[in-house]
Amino acid sequence: MKTTEERIDKLEITLQEFIKSVGIEFNKLYNSQMRTEAELRDFKDEMKDFKNEMKDFKNEMKDFKNEMKDFKEEMKAFKEEMRQDRKDMNKKWGEISNKLGTLVEDIISPASRPVIENYFNCEPVFKSDNILKKIDGKYYEIDVLLTCKDKVFMIEVKSSPKIEHVDKFIEKSKDFFAFFPEYKGKKLILILASLTFPENVIEYASKLSTYVMAYREWEYMDILNFDKIKKN
Repeated sequence: MKTTEERIDKLEITLQEFIKSVGIEFNKLYNSQMRTEAELRDFKDEMKDFKNEMKDFKNEMKDFKNEMKDFKEEMKAFKEEMRQDRKDMNKKWGEISNKLGTLVEDIISPASRPVIENYFNCEPVFKSDNILKKIDGKYYEIDVLLTCKDKVFMIEVKSSPKIEHVDKFIEKSKDFFAFFPEYKGKKLILILASLTFPENVIEYASKLSTYVMAYREWEYMDILNFDKIKKN
C-alpha cells in the first residue's frame, strides 16, 4: 500500500505536467493571437491605403469627367458655329448664282445626282444640263435631265417659284415623250427646284405629285415633300 507521501509526490508530478502543458498551449494561443492581431493591423493598413487610392482615383475620374464635359460643350459650340457658317455660305452662294443666272450649273445640277440616288433608289446613268431640242419649229428646254434604268427625271429650275410655275411645269411635261421618244417606257418624274420654296407652293406641288428640291434650312439640297407625295 502506497504511503501518503508517495501519493503526494505523484500528485505533484501530475500537477506540474498539467501546468507545463497548459503553459505550452497558452503560449501557442498567445502567439497565434499576436500573429492574428499583426495580420489584422496589416490588413487594416492595406485597406486604408486602398481606400485612399480609390479616393484619389475617384477625384481623378471626376476631373476627367469635368474636362470631357467642357470638351463636349466646346465641340458642340464649334459644330454649331461651323453649321451656321455653312448655312451662311450656302445662302450667299445661292444669291450670287441666282443673280448671275448660273443657279443650274452651280447648285441644282451638282446636287441632283446624290438627291435622286438617296430618294429613288436608282443610280443615274446619264445627266445633262440646259438641253434645248427643236422639232417641227417648236423648242423644248430642260434645265437638268437625268435617267436611270426605269426612270427619267426632268428638273425645272425657278429663282422665285410660284404656284403657276407648278401648273406650267406639269403642262410642259405632257410633251416630253414627243420630244424625247427614246425614253418611252420609263417613268417620268418631275422635280421643281430652287433655293427656297414658299410653303403654299410646296403644298400645291405635293397635291399634284410634283417634287420640290431646295435647301433644307440652308444646309443641304433636299427634296422637301417626298413623304407628302408618298402618302398621296
